[in-house]
Order: sequence, then structure tokens, then C-alpha cells
Amino acid sequence: MYFHRLTPLTVITAIFLTGVALQPVAAQTVGLKQSVAQTSAADQAVMAFYKTREFQPFWTGNTAQERARLTGLIGAFSDAGLHGLPVAKFNVDRLITKIRNAKTLADLGQLDVELTTEFLRYARAVQSGVLVPTEVDKEIVRKVVYHAPSKLLAALADGDAGSVFKSLPPQSVEYARLIKEKQRLERLVAAGGWGKSVAASTLKPGASGANVVALRNRLVLMGYLRRTSSAEYDAPLENAVSRFQVANGLEVTGVASTLTMDQINGSAAQRLSQVLVALERERWLNQELGDRHILVNLTDFTAKIVDFGKVTFQTNSVVGAHDEDRRSPEFSDTMEHMIVNPSWYVPRSIIINEYLPMLQENETSVEFLELRDDLGNVVERAEVDFNSFDAETFPYGMRQPPGTSNALGLVKFMFPNRNNIYLHDTPAKNLFGHEVRAFSHGCIRLADPFDFAYALLAVQSSDPKAEFKDALDYGEEVQIDLENHIPVHIIYRTAVTRPGGGLEFRRDVYGRDAKIWEALKLEGLVLDDITG
Repeated sequence: MYFHRLTPLTVITAIFLTGVALQPVAAQTVGLKQSVAQTSAADQAVMAFYKTREFQPFWTGNTAQERARLTGLIGAFSDAGLHGLPVAKFNVDRLITKIRNAKTLADLGQLDVELTTEFLRYARAVQSGVLVPTEVDKEIVRKVVYHAPSKLLAALADGDAGSVFKSLPPQSVEYARLIKEKQRLERLVAAGGWGKSVAASTLKPGASGANVVALRNRLVLMGYLRRTSSAEYDAPLENAVSRFQVANGLEVTGVASTLTMDQINGSAAQRLSQVLVALERERWLNQELGDRHILVNLTDFTAKIVDFGKVTFQTNSVVGAHDEDRRSPEFSDTMEHMIVNPSWYVPRSIIINEYLPMLQENETSVEFLELRDDLGNVVERAEVDFNSFDAETFPYGMRQPPGTSNALGLVKFMFPNRNNIYLHDTPAKNLFGHEVRAFSHGCIRLADPFDFAYALLAVQSSDPKAEFKDALDYGEEVQIDLENHIPVHIIYRTAVTRPGGGLEFRRDVYGRDAKIWEALKLEGLVLDDITG
């Protein structure tokens, strides 16, 4: 239910003058302040705010500013579903009932503090998300920006209420486009979605019959094909399947393979849930990304350089395998330099879980790795009894020297972080031929690392290729600093918008979006509320 925006002005005035107007003004003021002070004592931040106001009410007076604030709050609760927030948590009818039930000075004081608390709760949800990322999945280590209650309340106290409420949600272009696509999908779900699913597991050009008709009808409703009456898997249908594959990150073959058919048969409601998750993720990333930044979408297996909102370079990537301790985490940091001809210092987890057992069986295994002590000195393997150590007591590190067979390839891009994740080259070029490219130990491998390096250096070098080649020809480690450090955002989006309108979808490779969706439902998010 959407409460009429003008109604609060008349309702509030009538309510707040009822039951208190018969008392002297001084008694009203003292009684109201006492009620505000007593109620606000339960929350330190809220009490500190009211203390600066000498416990004067903030919402429940009869001034134009107070009415505007309350009207804005009621409007925000009315629009909670627009942002994909749980309507049950921001129920406008419950809010109106609280206002209607405030009759005495004690009621008004208590109500005023409750409205402040409700405002802060709404502001946090619409600005920074309903959920805490790490509580949903420990590998979502993104640092969410939470705005201090004092600043939020100061902005509302000093500014225009309408403008403040409009400024609360993310102001990104992606968020605005996701809202529009959400509304489009809501209408589609209400109209029955994309019709019947296709019963066949695979279809290819030359096929005919009822399943081809079902495939054709579904792609027509999805917008990939003009309406026709053909029952043949003809060239137009093949092209439509190819366009669908492009939009869904699938291998482009024009053949409706099992994987493609699985995506085609995804329901409109399922796609809507992906958009709702994307909105929550956008709230988690509600910060300045940087005029120039690097964007790695784990579900898309790509790495992009973005300049002033436009993708200026893109390359395919390999991400962490879907195994414990190998999945790539989500976070943001800042790229500071690149290392040409890098050494690979093997992470401790790989040493003890993979290489130590191999060395215990055969001390000559993994000969491409140096064994090193705490001081960095090379240790001869013949001097070590590997079977006398276990995972906790093994005292050595391992290093692979620079070279074309190095696990990091010939260049790595550094943004020092506690997750020990970075972007790098790889000698395993064959992995980029896979449709699902989740193979690494967590770092991001790039298909075109040299071109990526040239693009990064182009803003600070008159001849980036020559500068990079000089470092490469040196044969030993060379660090090239970036004069302007570049924000790196490792994200995970299964639903992204297109600049010209429409959506692209990707698979939930780690199952994280499924976790987020379940967590949102536990918070009260219901598709019927959103689409109703």
C-alpha cells in the first residue's frame, strides 16, 4: 500500500494538536522534552543528537521543517519496495499507525525518538545495504561505507528534507538502471513471464517441431527475435540464440546446448531476484569508484579498465576455482605498481597442502621451485628430511624464479592487500578457451596482460610498449610504479545493465548470490511485495 504523500500534512497536524493543546505551553514543552530525553537514553548516538537540540522534538512539531521531514520519511517507507528493500521492515502502514496512536506528551516524545531511529535504520539500509556482507559469506570481504548517525541527522536538520531523502540511495548510473530493469521485470512477472519453458535439453539448427516453437516463442518474449510462425530452427532463430548467448556470457555457437537451454529456461522471477541481489550489492559498493578504475567481475571472467564511466580496455580472466580456500574474494583496493619478470613466492597454504606431500613422496618433485630458509637462502633438498615435518612444523618457503614458465607469467599487477590477491599473467593460456574459467588459487589471471600493462602505462609514458619491453628484456624483476594509483574493485554480479537498456546475466559460479537471496528473504524480502 502506498500512503498518499499529501495526507500526512493534515493527519499529523490534527494528531499533534489533540490531547495536548489544553495544557499550558510551558508544561507541554517540559513534558515533551522529558519524554524525549527518557526515550533517547536507550541509544547513545540518538541521545547525543537530541542533547545538542536540548531534547527538542525533531519530527512531531508543527513547523514546516518538521512536517517536511515526516512527509519525507513516510514517502521513503512507501518507496521501500521500489529499492528492493523488505517491505515488512519498512512498513508504511505500521509507521502511520504509530503516528495516529500518539496522543499524549509522553507518546509524542517516544514517537519522536522512534521516528529518528526509523530514519537511521532506513538510511543505513538504502545507503549501505540490508545485509552485512561477511555475515552472508566470509569471502565477501568488502568494506562497506556506513555513514555516522550524527552526520545523517545533521544533514536532515540543516538541509532540505526532500533533497536529503533523495540523496540517500546510491547515485550511480548502474543503480538507477537496475531500478528501471527491476520495474520492467516486475511487469513481466505480473504478465506471466516468458511463457512455457522448453522441454528439450538441446536443440540445434535443422531441428523442427513443438520444442523449436517453444524456443522461438520464448526468445520472442525475451526480445531476441521478431515474432514468426516458423517451426524450423532456421537462420533467424540461430542468430537469436547467438545473441542470447552473448548476453548471458555463454560460448557463442548458435546451438541451444544444455547449458544455453538451462539459461533460456530461467524464469522471469528468478531474473528479478538476481536484480534485487544486484541492488543490494550496489548498496554495498556505494562509494566513488574512481575516474579511472579497474573492474573485475568474477562471474563474467573479465577484467576491465574504466575511464570516466566508459570501458577503455577489456580482457578475459581466469578466477579462483570453486573449492575451499581457492575462491576469489570480493573487495576493493588500490593498484600501486606492476612487477615485470616476477618471482613466484608460493603461498604457505599451497606449500603445505600440495607441495609438502609431494616432496615427502619424492624429494626431487617440483624441481622448478627453490627451497628457502627464513633468511632467503637457498636450501639444498638433499639436506632436508621432508618426512620429519608436518604442516605446522615445515620451516621452509618456496620460490619460483622469473621465466616464461613462472606461475605468474611475465608480469603481475600489485594492489597490496591482506587477501594476497593480485592480477597476473599465466603460462597456462589454454584455460582461456574454457567457457567457465574458474581454475586459479584465487588470484586473477589475465588473457592479455601485456596490453593491459600498456593501457595502464599509456597515461604516464610516451611509449608504454618500449618501456615495458625494456623491463621485460632485463630478465630479472623490475618494478614499474604507477604515478597515479588506480582503484581496483573485484565484484560479483550475475545481473548487470546495458548502457542502452536491457540486462545481461551471468551464472552464480560460487553460489554467493543464492546465499544473499536467501538472507534477503530471511530479512523479509518477498517477491509478491515487490511486484504487488
